[in-house]
Amino acid sequence: MAPDADPEQALPSHADVPSDLREKVAADFERFAQKNLPDPVEEYVKRTYGLDLASDYGGLPVRNPFGKGAGQLSLNARQVRRDAESQLGFVALKSVVAQDEAGACSMQDWTKTDPRMVVEPIVSAASGKCGWTVTWKGRGWSGSLGDYLALVLEAVPAARAHGTLVVPTCIYPFPAAGETDWSVEEYAYTTRELLRAWRDGGGRGPVPVEIDLSPTLAGAPRGRDRGAVEAWVSTSPRLVYEAAGEDRSRLHLGMKVFNAVFDDEFQLRLLELLHAAPAAERVKFFVYGNRLYDPDKEFRGTVGVAYGGPDLSDRNLRVLDLWAERGAHTLPRVGTGNIHSGKMAVQYLLRGCTSFAMHTLFQLPPDEFLMKRGTRTERVLHRLLFDPRDGFIVWMAHLGRSAVTAA
Repeated sequence: MAPDADPEQALPSHADVPSDLREKVAADFERFAQKNLPDPVEEYVKRTYGLDLASDYGGLPVRNPFGKGAGQLSLNARQVRRDAESQLGFVALKSVVAQDEAGACSMQDWTKTDPRMVVEPIVSAASGKCGWTVTWKGRGWSGSLGDYLALVLEAVPAARAHGTLVVPTCIYPFPAAGETDWSVEEYAYTTRELLRAWRDGGGRGPVPVEIDLSPTLAGAPRGRDRGAVEAWVSTSPRLVYEAAGEDRSRLHLGMKVFNAVFDDEFQLRLLELLHAAPAAERVKFFVYGNRLYDPDKEFRGTVGVAYGGPDLSDRNLRVLDLWAERGAHTLPRVGTGNIHSGKMAVQYLLRGCTSFAMHTLFQLPPDEFLMKRGTRTERVLHRLLFDPRDGFIVWMAHLGRSAVTAA
């Protein structure tokens, strides 16, 4: 696909499915809007539509591919428990900022937070497409590392009871331009403590840890230094693995690739660096890609904020298309960015993503959802799965029908 093409054109405007299937989905859409979703919803979808929702998060099995990305909506155990009870596939916890055993934190500026969020419509200046974005001043986890470990201890068993995966995420330090100190003590202590908390919380199997970068870092001096960002992608995974020590084999390490302020070619460079690492230092998966950065927008006294909406998904899908054109690449991937419908999830699926991390969709006004009862997560899943126009069931049926026709 050409760089200036519209990536959403990978799918037509309407799904090509039999009318009786669409009518059945529409009936379920209306019916479940008035009552709770079937539980487990995966069994109902498989029995009724022949669609197996079981998937993986970066190679780890999940009950369904829909989950919550790291942010303000996953910073306490109550939120995680409610999401698990509401049948979400996974929850990525708010990103903790690494520190050493004495509490020193070289990225202290990224622990400041303001929980207030503003949900607002957004229109792409490039395409004219409409969408939603959420704005807030928060960065990483603002509490202590001890508080975060307590969250992991409580969230892991609470979610596992409902088959939901919990993913701790961490902002690890990287040197600013002209600096050389990687603060390895912060890597070492935080990684060991995350692994211990997972184990003590009864976590089973590989321990997912996601290396994260706040999207607001894109506008900071170190985020505007190409060499510094490239070094972070190349070096951070190795330091985390070294920090894990004897628990290295249990660590299922991933990285969220953030949208830098540079061009698409730089994004491809970051993906190349991830995949080119020696096998012993390579992440197991990557998440692509977090929000864009607007250096001019002001929010509550802060100039320069991150944003989402159609420009974000357009760029993410475009870069993933360009990445595919460069040949076969094997790392599992998670899609994130403006996933507001089942159809958009399928757009990411077509680019190799096997699960979908969302945030803004959980924040939309109530009148955006047909379902008026239950939790916000239930309303999100209802919309994602059963919408007869843009739902996941309809568009997966479209893909299946297209494959048969092509054969």
